[in-house]
Amino acid sequence: MTGRKATKFPLPLSSVMDKSSKRKATENKNVARSAQSQRGEVVKASHVSRGAPELISRSAPKAARKLALNSAAAVAVKVSTQAASESGMLVSSAVRRAMVDRLAMQGIRDPQVLAAMEASPRHLFLDEGLASQAYIDASLPIGYQQTISQPYIVARMIEILRDNRKKGELNRVLEIGTGCGYQALVLSMVSRDVYSIERIKGLHELAKNRLRPLRVPNIRLHFGDGMLGLPQVAPFDGIILAAAGMDVPHTLLEQLAVGGRLVAPVGGEKQSLQLIERISATKWSKAVLEECHFVPLLSGTV
Repeated sequence: MTGRKATKFPLPLSSVMDKSSKRKATENKNVARSAQSQRGEVVKASHVSRGAPELISRSAPKAARKLALNSAAAVAVKVSTQAASESGMLVSSAVRRAMVDRLAMQGIRDPQVLAAMEASPRHLFLDEGLASQAYIDASLPIGYQQTISQPYIVARMIEILRDNRKKGELNRVLEIGTGCGYQALVLSMVSRDVYSIERIKGLHELAKNRLRPLRVPNIRLHFGDGMLGLPQVAPFDGIILAAAGMDVPHTLLEQLAVGGRLVAPVGGEKQSLQLIERISATKWSKAVLEECHFVPLLSGTV
């Protein structure tokens, strides 16, 4: 025993600390430099108009995936590997690789996103009765009339967030709709800090319980109205919405850093994935991407 006070995971919003940011930035640069030297230039996808997906060999992305994860995700990778060995073939590395290979065939090209998807133990965020379906490309119920998004849409939205970043680096990211916590985990592997808001108290507690064993240090969960964002922590390099409104709240647009991106489903019965970029202090651009289907974005807390 060292006498040090035990740290609770995941970290609450009140634990915001930036004293390690310089160290993390240095580590991220070293990882990016190493990855660049071994895999060459990353091929970026067009996120407004997409043609047939470019085929990616099995060997090249696999090497890139191993180099892609930042230090904040290292513990999660270790724990998920241990969970796989204890749970048998259901969560074997082959099952996850098959999911990631399918994502690549569907058009996901970012090696870091593919690495994060492969390392994230999606089965740990589902009830035991649904664990056998964890790595199929489908949304699944998590309770409270909410769902965990299908792997493709998680990877797609995160890839869009990263696409215009120099070397793909994201500092602060805001997630609206924590749900069970799975997407926050994936985000934590490609971002310096992830802040996630959930309006349903039961889901907020569920996400904490799901994430706690992974002990990922760069996720901070907040119970509150996601439509208000987190102005006390803004600005954000990226904002991602896991629920669809008829439009994106202007409050969230104001919390986007200049040059930052917001990805959100928009619409009612018919929805589309939209990308909003902040061009200046007073200007934003918008692009409509593809059809999607999400639960509705609601205000208040329950």
